[in-house]
Amino acid sequence: MSFLDDSLVRSLADHVADALAEERIRSDGFQQTPTREAELELARDILRAEISRVAAKRPVDSWPPLDEDSVINEVIARVLGLGGLEALLADDEVSDIHIRGCDSVWVKLRDGRRERREPIADSDEELISLIRRAATRFSRTEKRFDAGTPELNMQLPDGSRLFAVMEVSTRPSLIVRRHRFELSSLDELRLREVFDDRVQSLLTAMVRARRNVVIAGGTGSGKTTLLRALINEVPPTERIVTIEDAYELGLEHFAQQHPDYDALQSRNANIEGQGEVTLADLTRMALRMDPDRVIVGEVRGAEAFPMLMAMSQGNNGSMCTMHADGTRSVFPKLAAYVAMASTGLPVETVNNLVSSALHFVIFIENIDGRRRVASIREVVDTDGNNIVSNEVINLDSRGETQWPYPLRSATRELLELHGFVAPAFVGTSR
Repeated sequence: MSFLDDSLVRSLADHVADALAEERIRSDGFQQTPTREAELELARDILRAEISRVAAKRPVDSWPPLDEDSVINEVIARVLGLGGLEALLADDEVSDIHIRGCDSVWVKLRDGRRERREPIADSDEELISLIRRAATRFSRTEKRFDAGTPELNMQLPDGSRLFAVMEVSTRPSLIVRRHRFELSSLDELRLREVFDDRVQSLLTAMVRARRNVVIAGGTGSGKTTLLRALINEVPPTERIVTIEDAYELGLEHFAQQHPDYDALQSRNANIEGQGEVTLADLTRMALRMDPDRVIVGEVRGAEAFPMLMAMSQGNNGSMCTMHADGTRSVFPKLAAYVAMASTGLPVETVNNLVSSALHFVIFIENIDGRRRVASIREVVDTDGNNIVSNEVINLDSRGETQWPYPLRSATRELLELHGFVAPAFVGTSR
């Protein structure tokens, strides 16, 4: 876009923003805040009228005719959208967006490749303004982004997760992690070779048999995607309560599959230091909401204790994710998280709680750009300071699934009642 066109877009954006602000003030007087659709239509009407006025004042032969649709889309993106970020969010091949300052824009594609893209802002200050506009327009709760509150964590309208930081970094940075709600079933993940049909049979039976499950893995390994697929195996007659620090599971996208659910989100304290609601608070709330299953998006602190208590007291079929580098490392991390709840429980008691509450741990990782379920561990018992478990699935040196240790006979019989078909060579252990 030429300098003249950019100046025109800026001028039109200021004009539309002022007009919409005045309309909101008038609407507040009648307690009728306009919907986003109504605001978009009003913005387009204002723009068409203003573009006609500007075009009429231009000398006929001095400038090329205005591309009205392009100008309107650009202004709408700046005022009601996310400016240059909109084009990246509209690209279905983009899975993650990493922006450092106004001129360093990198994207991660679905196939694992990384590409550099054009800047989305002309200056770092414009990038900060874009982030603040996102916080104002799209956040469900009060969000600030300034020197006093240098980080922002929120969800965009399409379900993507936005994180931004300033002041404590050399330049303002913006990271967007996109969620593919179309990848929402175990069938779809099997077709992408995340696991084979035997492992799918086991995962499906876990859910239907109401086993308590932790999904472990690193950043970007596919934990949330796998959790969402497992949730979608829950019968529609069951009531689900989800607990997250940012809405990512997206049960609203699957209303027919889960007609009875509640989604809870944590909240930071306001500028007066009041109003904080932690994941641990939400976990306690969830238990009062008559759930059949409690789903915690990610366990990383004191919420582990009420979650384990819920699992061990009858809310079987509950699930969560954790950051971990393998199935075995989940157990000491859970013990550390319980300690953060200041329970004062000795290690042996915590291990007893973990072993009685948890049935399976699944580990998923990104191997050469391909997500794979690399390990599944059955929790068996506790022995003093140790959790006793069997790794029933892992990958061999060729990346093929193998079943190194049998399920306990009672577990296998229960899972077979819910559709599990074990490979012929898998035995049982008592």
